[in-house]
Parts: sequence; structure tokens; C-alpha cells
Amino acid sequence: MTPVLLEDRSPDGRVAVLTLNRPEARNAIDDALLDALLGAVRGLAAGDGPRAVVLSAAGDAAFSAGMDLRERAGFDDARLAAQHERIVALVTGLAELPMPTVAAVEGYCLAGGFELALACDLIVAGRGAEFGLPETRVGIFPGGGAARLLTWAVGASRARDLVLTGRRLAAEEAAAWGVVARVAERGTALADALALAGVLADAAPLGVREAKRAIQAAHASLRDGQAAEDAMYDVVVRSADRREGFQAFVERRPPRFEGR
Repeated sequence: MTPVLLEDRSPDGRVAVLTLNRPEARNAIDDALLDALLGAVRGLAAGDGPRAVVLSAAGDAAFSAGMDLRERAGFDDARLAAQHERIVALVTGLAELPMPTVAAVEGYCLAGGFELALACDLIVAGRGAEFGLPETRVGIFPGGGAARLLTWAVGASRARDLVLTGRRLAAEEAAAWGVVARVAERGTALADALALAGVLADAAPLGVREAKRAIQAAHASLRDGQAAEDAMYDVVVRSADRREGFQAFVERRPPRFEGR
């Protein structure tokens, strides 16, 4: 099965849909999906491309459950570090696409999946969708850029509430916080996101591109501070707690963290 699909969803080629296509694993992001998605994003950035992009996912159970921890549990520190570099490149590349992007979210949108949605300009969520960053529960933290993206969106206090506790937001609460732009009826997030993308594609592309850059400029660049965040992430990814957290996830038991 192709891990990522890139399809034209408009008669004039102005709207493209990029789909995470691993529904049997709740679209958990393994190396194959990560590399395919990174390649697709780089392709969109390099070419003339569409005027708007919708990021979606196959199936209705989950937009994405996050990184595939069953796969990652078998990685050594070097392979985890190499994968992390590609995760950062993906989130940064998605956020910096010149055209507007809309995430269409149904079901679970967790961890690395939530990072992908946050990297989009707008999120349309179906009722019943749930958002969360549970990384601290498995010995790491959201190191792909979500800590800063979420803080920009909701402020430091609310970002701490999610990142430090790992709790989840329902679609309606996520909308009230400003994480989600629009809440759709269950099962219609993609249709609503496509309609919104069509409106964005009708606007002047140069004006939209520069407006997007101006909004991003209200905060530090996503790339600013990444080196510092990478250093922090390196501490936790090499820790005994990270190994314990991943193994506990695989064995479906509570982790026994020791702070080292």
C-alpha cells in the first residue's frame, strides 16, 4: 500500500489533497510514511504546484495516532536521532509551504499527527475528533516543533496544560482555544476542508502567499530556536526513561520512570 497519496481534487488543478494512507495502523507515522510525506512536501515546495493543499488521512478512526512507537522501540539512539531530523524537516517544510494548507481531521490526532496538523495554516475538525500531545507519558516531549506552534496558537499557559499533562482536547474545546479553525459534522471534515481550500485557491496567490508570511512573521521563525529544542530533545531521547516509556507502550503496561 502506498503510504502517502497526492491527488488533484479540483478540475483546474488548484487544490491538491495529501493523504496519510496507513489506516490499518491509525495512520501512525513509520519510517516509510515519514519519508513519503517528506518527499511529497518537498515536491510541493519545489514546483509551481496547486494554490492550496489539504492534508487528510485515510479512514475515520484517526488522522494520525502519532509516530509508530512499536517501530521506534527497536531503534537505537542514532536511528532515533536521524528520524527526528526528518520529523523536524517535515514539520518545518509543511509550515513553510508557500500555498495555504488546511488539515482535515477526523478521529484521533495525537503526538506527531497533531504536530502535522499544527503545521498547517488552518484545521477543520469533525465532531468527535480528539487532539493531544501525550509524549511525556512515554518518556519524551513533542520535539518536532509543536511546543512552539501550539504556544503561538493558544499561549504559554494553555500550551503547558496540554504538553506537560498529555491530556486531550475534543474538537469543540480545541476550537474554543483557537487550535481548530472550524468544526464540521462527523465525517465531513474533508469535504469542508476542500470547500475552504477552494475559497483560498480563488484568492490572489501572491497576496495569499505574502499574507501567510506576514502572519508567520508575527512570531519568531519556526526555524529559530530549533537548535535549542533539538539539544533538549537529545537529552530525553537518549534517556533510560525514554527506553522504559517505549517498552511500556509496546507491552501495554504503565511505565516506571526514574528521571534519568
